[in-house]
Amino acid sequence: MSAMIKSAWFFRIAFFAALVLTLVMAWLPHPPPIPGNPEDKIQHIAAFLALSLLGAVAFPKSSLLRLGERLSFLGAIIEVVQNIPALHRDCDIMDWIADTAAILIMLLFVRAWRVRRKTGAIPTSRIFVSTRPYRFTIKP
Repeated sequence: MSAMIKSAWFFRIAFFAALVLTLVMAWLPHPPPIPGNPEDKIQHIAAFLALSLLGAVAFPKSSLLRLGERLSFLGAIIEVVQNIPALHRDCDIMDWIADTAAILIMLLFVRAWRVRRKTGAIPTSRIFVSTRPYRFTIKP
């Protein structure tokens, strides 16, 4: 198995692990405390920044717009489920807005990075753990 395929599988596993962790932490009635006790919005932003970056790296041929749409929809689903009274959680539209803003910021960063790589501003021979460069296709 080539190094590129191995690294793609690594990032896909990391993406789905982060996704499961995000859902579990969002839907537990009383989630465990996080070190430093960050605010709820900071937790949402951190989770969706990580999911966006991992999703873009794990699925490099997927449309960033589609990835952003799906992750934003996931943020909305999290808020709808948190509205279930038995969970004793709060549904807040501002959480979804924070999720979507984090997704947008990260995917714009990824898009800019991909464009710079394609134009030769960033060397393509050393990306993550692969010995071969990724070949991203950017469609206008």
